[in-house]
Formats: sequence, structure tokens, C-alpha cells
Amino acid sequence: MTTSSDDSVAPVPGALVLTDGTTFEGEMIGAPMAGNSGAPHGIASGEVVFNTVMTGYQEVITDPSYAGQIIAFTYPHIGNYGTTPTDAESRRPFCRGVVIRDLARRRSNWRSDASLDAFLARHGIAGIAGVDTRRLTRHVRDYGAMPGAFGPASDDEALRRLAAAARAEPGTAGVDLVSEVTTAEPYTTGRGPWRVVAYDLGIKRAITANLGRIATVEVVPAHTTAADVLAREPDGVFLSNGPGDPQMAGDVTGALSDLLGRVPIFGICLGQQVLGLALGGRSYKLPFGHHGGNVPVRDEASGRIEITSQNHNFAIESGSVPGVDETHICLNDGSLEGFACRDLPAFAVQYHPEASPGPHDSRYLFDRFADLMASFHGGPRMRNGSGGHGAGTGCGGGG
Repeated sequence: MTTSSDDSVAPVPGALVLTDGTTFEGEMIGAPMAGNSGAPHGIASGEVVFNTVMTGYQEVITDPSYAGQIIAFTYPHIGNYGTTPTDAESRRPFCRGVVIRDLARRRSNWRSDASLDAFLARHGIAGIAGVDTRRLTRHVRDYGAMPGAFGPASDDEALRRLAAAARAEPGTAGVDLVSEVTTAEPYTTGRGPWRVVAYDLGIKRAITANLGRIATVEVVPAHTTAADVLAREPDGVFLSNGPGDPQMAGDVTGALSDLLGRVPIFGICLGQQVLGLALGGRSYKLPFGHHGGNVPVRDEASGRIEITSQNHNFAIESGSVPGVDETHICLNDGSLEGFACRDLPAFAVQYHPEASPGPHDSRYLFDRFADLMASFHGGPRMRNGSGGHGAGTGCGGGG
């Protein structure tokens, strides 16, 4: 089956080679490799991870948390409803490439303005289709996320170049990827009554939309100092999702030492990890991460099970963070999915309550953040800025 969405263009043979030498054949899609700034010498490389969502491929591809990674979709049929600017989660995709089984020949959705193939090409992202993604997923599941490289490959010499590029790819551990995705300048969004400063570690638009329901949000770069944050007189501070190793997330971990206890804090995904490190916890890399829209998480207080959207390769080690209650646990592998400070107004979750794509079971957490700010400041804030501002000290119950 021809994988190109344009039947008049002959497919270009390609291959994906993992760092252990495992090879997958396919056909090139998206941006042409030659001259592509993201794929020098006709090769794209990155850490290969798989995502299990059945829909929402555009939101996944535009999630900045995928910086440094090649996304392999487990669902076999991708691209059937095209793409639209409305579904983009960031200004551009930051992933290194896309791997799929079958690319839809035609897009069919009234909202769509371009095919997935054209969308990738417009943003300079290459992809490879026709890949046995079932075999690829099983391999990554069994041996862990690992670097890989893909590109046009019609002979043995091309395969050797891809193998060399895969071996040279550093992956995501020990690499600063936050600086690649964070905003260059602060900006304001939302019209809610609270004032929140959001650290952009790779923030998604769905997150700013949900925060915007409860607050006027000032989004600031990841390197913003605690003094700068406090000078903005926020009612709360938000720590966003983002890519890669939390140990390499820049100055935000140090800034948190000066913010904890002075303002309520809510963290999501990488935000949980940097908060955990700031509190004295330890991070580690999961074997192949959590990437999908159907991950079961248990609320330890109520026993309630939430089906969650997740996208992370690192986590905070359970039992390593002093002074917190561990509030949520992943039922797939027992990893820590949420904690709340006992004596400080701060909580965090590892999963994505904003989803996009994914279920909305956990959106109440944004309202919990508003409740935490109200408790800390002594009452609700009105839209015109009036309202209580007492020196509350409550922790606010957990993620």
C-alpha cells in the first residue's frame, strides 16, 4: 500500500535503525530529508518512544514534551482526519520525527485544513510510514526506550550511516531540552480572577486554557528567578510539563527553594519532577516511559481510579520526597503519580489533567489549585482584584 497521501508522488524507501542495530523498513513522509535543518545529511535521530493514543495525533506531535524524541504511534491508521491549527498544542512541533504504520490517503474532517503529511512538511518534521509498529513497540517495551535514526535508505551504505547516527545520538538523559522549548519572553493569557505565574518548561496550550478558567496567567521562561516571580505578586505559581531529564531543567529547581511556603504551587508532569527535586527527592528514568491516553491512576485517599493522559520518561522515586503524602499511584507499574506537601501549600501530579488528547477525569485538579490559593490567601479573589489575602498556611490536600 502506498503510504504517501499524494498518490502522484513515488514513495521514497527509508529505514529506522535503533542503537542496538534493530532495523525497520518503511517509506519516507513529511519534510524532505535533504537540506532539512532538523535532519542534517538526510538523517533524523532521537530517542524512540511509543504512544498508545487512538486519536489526537496532532496534539501529541505538537506537545513540547517530545523534544529530543521520535514518536512511534501504536495505532495503525494515522492521519485520517487531517490537521487544524486549532489542535496544535504549541507554536511548532519539537519532536525529532514520527513513525507510523499506515498514513491515510485522504483526510476527512470539516475542521481540517491540511493533511498530516503536509503538516509535517510545513514544520520541517520528517517521518517514516509503512513500519511494523507492532514489532517496534514490542521491542521498545522489552528492551526500553533507546536512541534511533531514520532516513532514506536504498542500500547497505545508507543503513550503515543510519546505524552510526543512532549510536551517536545521546538520548534524553543528561540533556537540557527545556531551554529548547521554553518561551523567550513572558506573555499573559486567561481572564480568571486569580493571578498565577506559570513556569514554561514546555507548556501546552490546553494547560494555559484550563488555568485561564481560574486565573490570569503570566507565562514566564524557565530561567525566571524567584525574585522576578514574587515581584509579579502572584496568588500562585504553576510548574508546567516539559521534555527530558528533570536534573537538566535549568534554574527552576533552585528558584523553588525560595518560593516554597511563600506562594501556593501546583506542578504537572515535569513540574512534579522539579518540585520533587526541590523538596529533596530523587528522580529516575523509566524503562520506556508512559506515553498514552489510557493510563490508570489510583487516588490513594479515596480509592478512586482515574484514567489519565501521560507523557513522560522520567519520574520521582516513591518514598524519596520528605514531608509529603503520596496521593496517586500508577496501577500499571506502581510508580509515583502525585504528592502533596504536609506543611507547605504545594502539590503536583505526574499525569496530564488537561489531557488533549485523553480523558477529562482529572480536570478537577485545576479547581483544587484555585481552592488552595483561596485557603492560603484567606478567601476567594474577585475578578477586580478584591478579596482576602490572609497569610494562610494550609497545604491544600493533594494532587
